[in-house]
Amino acid sequence: MLIRYGTDAKGRPVKKAVIYTKEEHKIPLDSIDKDAIYIINMLKDNGFDSYIVGGAVRDLIGRRKPKDFDIVTDATPSRIKKIFRNSRIIGKRFRLVHIFFGDKIFEVSTFRSICDGSVGNAFGSMDEDVMRRDFSLNALYYDPLKQQVIDYVNGIEDIKKGVIKPVIPLDRIFIEDPVRMLRAVKYSATTGCKLPRKLKKKIRESSDLLSPVSPSRLTEELLKIINSGHSYDIVSAALDTDLYVYLQPAATELILENKKFTSRYMESLRKLDELVAAKPESKLGERLFYILRDFVEQLTDWEKEKNLVPPAELYKRTWAICRNFVLPMNPQRTELDYAVRKVLVDLGIQIKKKQKKTSKAKA
Repeated sequence: MLIRYGTDAKGRPVKKAVIYTKEEHKIPLDSIDKDAIYIINMLKDNGFDSYIVGGAVRDLIGRRKPKDFDIVTDATPSRIKKIFRNSRIIGKRFRLVHIFFGDKIFEVSTFRSICDGSVGNAFGSMDEDVMRRDFSLNALYYDPLKQQVIDYVNGIEDIKKGVIKPVIPLDRIFIEDPVRMLRAVKYSATTGCKLPRKLKKKIRESSDLLSPVSPSRLTEELLKIINSGHSYDIVSAALDTDLYVYLQPAATELILENKKFTSRYMESLRKLDELVAAKPESKLGERLFYILRDFVEQLTDWEKEKNLVPPAELYKRTWAICRNFVLPMNPQRTELDYAVRKVLVDLGIQIKKKQKKTSKAKA
């Protein structure tokens, strides 16, 4: 184990971080995406520090396969763009660079400063950047060239102990970004790390901070849950911490009022997780089916309805009701259309597929 030192105001050496060698962290180099290593090589060849950061390092330490590899560097977005032709700068306020390799996208960010708190946009140093990370298990930096993990906040020990600890003080972490509460329960459910009692209490007390969060951000977080393969565990934790009502208010109301619906809804989430595991390429519409089916089933007596109302009208009414049910999530119309049609077909109502309009060829 090595030590990374800095200096204090008087120029005296101060311990900043622990550096774990490959013999200690035991991350196999062949588990790192080759294109991620290429990006880091290119940045270093151009005189910049760069590391794999966040969830990928967390998963590698926990012996799980990362879904993606985020990279952080001291190069500015404009410099990164000049080095990689296959890249694009995204974001207006918080600028990042996406580097493209086929269908893979690598997100490369620049070290940020803490001069404006944990959500400011000024560039900074690695020592500052780590203090903006939400939880210690996400605040690890991995250098695949030296095969070293740099740990400022005892993140590796927290992963080994199975505990989620905030890096940012509790009196600021959720005020500065309420979505961190959703991430905390998601990390707990997907990694098996527990939320300490004090942290869980703070989340419950702060849950109403999610009220002003934009529908687009809430949709983004809900889609991550739906696509995670751990929706049952995450939703269970979100219900326990009073957060799910902000993601799916209509479903939460039914869950609190109707035990029968709760049982069926949660069982459908298990089925959703099975689908994601067995068919990772499945589209959102296939997954939304499991979010909608129990809600639609309890709406009415469908045996009577299908004998009284034309299928097209039933579809039209059900689609509108489902559109409101999933708010604030705003899925693409085609995906919601697929899910609603599939639910109705399961109920014995045959809906004709829309005919694509064809333009007549000019004579």
